[in-house]
Parts: sequence; structure tokens; C-alpha cells
Amino acid sequence: MDIVALDVSSRDKTKKAKDLLAENLIPAEYYGSGVENKSVQIDYQTFRRAFIKAGTNTVIKLNIDGKEGPDVLVHEVQYNPTTDKIAHIDFINVRMDKEIEAEIPLVFVGVAPAVKELGGSFTSQLDEISIKCLPKDLIHNIEVSIEPLVDFHTYIRVKDLNIPKGITVLHNPEDVVAAVSAPRAEEVEVKAEVAASVEGEAGAVPVEGAASAESAEKKEK
Repeated sequence: MDIVALDVSSRDKTKKAKDLLAENLIPAEYYGSGVENKSVQIDYQTFRRAFIKAGTNTVIKLNIDGKEGPDVLVHEVQYNPTTDKIAHIDFINVRMDKEIEAEIPLVFVGVAPAVKELGGSFTSQLDEISIKCLPKDLIHNIEVSIEPLVDFHTYIRVKDLNIPKGITVLHNPEDVVAAVSAPRAEEVEVKAEVAASVEGEAGAVPVEGAASAESAEKKEK
């Protein structure tokens, strides 16, 4: 199990959130079953580096004011809608002896023959999967080889994923993860034929109009 250490300090309650952010400090809270809620503050770049490693599915060991603190997961990261910078973080406490639910990203690797040789388009139905496990069994991502996609009738399903021991997947095993769709050449040809037909009908309208005018002229005579 990977654990990322993160140094934080107790929140300076004399300062507002905007003042902390102006000093490149992020206000944060951690909470959870059996623990007392605590407000902390974190150096912006320190958290950014840790979050790149941990994401939301790797256990983080909080070191508070230089002392070893709780094991947590990043529960939510809020961003400033104007600057897109991190504005607030929520950590949730985890117990190492209690199962948790998490979302694990899927990383697609390799080349699908149906894309390379048949000109199809790769599509993923799932980019992450929901799982349940003990914190010690958490993984950062799951690699999925797309090389089995040899034609347009082949699918990678949840049951085909290489899931490490200790992890329970919370999806239907038959759910489609990825596939390759056929080229849309036939659809393009049909649209072209329809367009040509419409243009032909539009071109015939003036002729009908001319014939009607000629008939009316003969009647007057």
C-alpha cells in the first residue's frame, strides 16, 4: 500500500479564508467517524504535489504541527471558479481495519487491432470503476490492455479487468468498459445521396412553374 505523507498545521482562526489563500495557504477540514473535526491549513504547492501522487484513492498520512496525525483520503477539492485555483479541501478519516468505497481510474494501454487495421474508433464506456476494499488494498489505478479489441463485435467488460486480490468491484460484471466502433463511411454516403436527391427536386420546381405559366397563356388565347 502506498501512503503519502502531508505536512499541515492547525488553522489560524484569526485569519479569514481569503487571507490564507493570499498567503498561498489552503484552508482544509478533516472529519470522519470516531474523530473530532479539525481545521488545518496547508501550503499550496505542498498539497498540489501530494495530490498529484495521491488523488482521491490513496491514503494520506497527515502530520499536524510536526506530529503524526490521522490516515485520511481527499474527499473533496473545491476550486475558485474565476482563477481555477484550489480554494478548500475536505479530508475524510479512514480506519485501516474498515472497508471503504472509492473510485479507481482506468488507464487504457496498447493498440486495438480494430483501430489500427480496420479504421475504427476507440470508445470507453467507463473511465473509472467503483470498488470496495480495506485502505491497505487501495491502488492508484488499473491498467486495461485494449489489444483484445480485434473487431467491431469485441468488447472489454468489467469481468475482464485484472482486479487485485482484496478488492470488490461494485459494477455488474457484464458492464462494457471499452469497444471499437466501425467507421461511419456508410452513413456519410447515405447523407450524400439524400442531399443530392433534395437538390434535384429543388431544381425541378422552376420547370413546373414555367409549364404552368405556359398552360395559362394558352387558355387566355
